[in-house]
Amino acid sequence: MIKLSPFDTSFLALGPPQMLFLYDGTSLPPFRSLVSSLRVSLGATLAVFTPFAGKVTACSDDHDVVIDCSSDPGVRFVEAEYSGDAADMHRLARDKEHDIEAFLQLVPDLEVGRLPAPAFAVQVTRPADGSGAVAIGVVMHHAVADGQSLWQFMRAWSTMSQEGSLAVAAAPTFDRAGILRHPKAEAGARILTRFCAPELPKVNKFPDPDWRRLSQRTYLLNAGQIQSLKRRIQLLQAKNGDGEQNRPPEPPTTYVAIASLLWTSIVRARSVNSAAADDDDEYVSFPADCRRRLRPPLEPSFFGNCVKVHYVRSTTGDLVCRDGDNDKGLAHAAAGFQRAIREHVEKEDPLGDAERWVEIIRGLTRERLTVLGGSNRHMMYQVDFGWGQPSRVEYVLMTSLLGAPGGGVQVSVPLPRDQVDTFEASFLSHVSGHVQQYNRLEDMCN
Repeated sequence: MIKLSPFDTSFLALGPPQMLFLYDGTSLPPFRSLVSSLRVSLGATLAVFTPFAGKVTACSDDHDVVIDCSSDPGVRFVEAEYSGDAADMHRLARDKEHDIEAFLQLVPDLEVGRLPAPAFAVQVTRPADGSGAVAIGVVMHHAVADGQSLWQFMRAWSTMSQEGSLAVAAAPTFDRAGILRHPKAEAGARILTRFCAPELPKVNKFPDPDWRRLSQRTYLLNAGQIQSLKRRIQLLQAKNGDGEQNRPPEPPTTYVAIASLLWTSIVRARSVNSAAADDDDEYVSFPADCRRRLRPPLEPSFFGNCVKVHYVRSTTGDLVCRDGDNDKGLAHAAAGFQRAIREHVEKEDPLGDAERWVEIIRGLTRERLTVLGGSNRHMMYQVDFGWGQPSRVEYVLMTSLLGAPGGGVQVSVPLPRDQVDTFEASFLSHVSGHVQQYNRLEDMCN
C-alpha cells in the first residue's frame, strides 16, 4: 500500500492524461510480433514500476486514498484495429490539425470516477488495411504519477523492448515518506481528498471537455526560433522596465517564453468573442517539479507525483493590450511567470500552504483559467521500442509542451473552433521565421 501525498491527491479528480505515440515506416515488425514484444517488455517493466500495475483505492476505516499494489496486479492491454487504412494513419501523424475523433479511438479509456480505479492502461492499434503504421496509446491515473514519472516509465519500457534491460540508473522509489513527513502534508492530503471525493468511493471528477466543439493544432518551434523569442521578450522587458531595480531583466527560460506566448495568444483568442472587460481577472496554471526543492530532496528515481501547481494572475487588458501593442502583453505575461517562479517556486516551502490548496482552487474563475501541461524537458520522441522513434507524440485534448528533436519544442493547443484562427495569428506573429504546423519531426534536425 502506498499512501498518497498532497501532490497525488491534488490530481485525484482530474481526467486521466491520454498520450498517443504514432509509428510508421518499413522498420515496423509484423503486428503479431510487435504486440508480443510489447506485452513481454511491459510485464517486465511493470514488475519494477509496480504502482502502474496497482489500483487507486479508498481505505474503509478513514478518508485516506492509497495505491494498492498487492492484489491482482496488472494493466489492461487492448489490441485494436483502426477503421482507416495505413495511409490514413500516416496522415494522422502529419496533419497540423488533430483528427480528435480518430485520436480518441487510438487511446484507451480509464474509469477514474469511482474507486478502486486502475492506474494505467495500454492500447496498440493497427490499420484496417495495409501495413507500416501502428499506434500505441497509454493512459494513466494522475493520482499515481506525474509527467516526469510517465516519461521515466516510457523510457524504461521502450528500452526493455529494444535491449532487454531497463534504462534506469537506479531502481524507482515509490515511498511518499519523504513528502508525508512534512508537518502539513497529511492534513493537506485529507483536505484535498474531501474536496475531490466527499462521498468515497465516488470521486467528483472534473467534467471532460466536449471534443466536438474543439479544434486542436500542433506547432513546432525550432531552437533558433525559441532563442529569438527569448531574446525578444528580454528586450521588451528592458524597454518596459520589467526588471528588478537597478538590474536588467533576466532572459526567460524556454518554458517561460513559450508559456507566456501561449497564455497571451489564448486570452486574445478568447476575448474576441466574449464580453470580457479589460479589468477581468485571467489566470494560468503551470506545474513545477518539487523533487529537488523538498528538504531533504527526493531521489531523482522517485516515481509518483511531486509537482505543485502554481498560478499567475493578470487581467485581460494587460495581456491583450487592445491598443494593438501585442508585445506589451507578452512581456507582461513573462514577467508574471518569472515573478511566480522567483517568489513561490524557488523560495517557498512547496508544502507550506498545502492546507490552503483547496481554498486557492475555489478562488479561481474556471472560465478565465488557462491550464498548461507537459514540459519541454519530457523527451517523448526518444521512446523507441526497437523500430525507430515515433513520427508523432501527442497528449490528447491537452494544452501541452513536449521536447522535440534538435532542441525544438512541440506545442499543442485545443480551443473552441471559433477561437483557433485568432490564436494562431497571434501565436505565429511573435515567432520569427516559419513555424512548422506539423510535418515529420526529422525535418527539424536537417
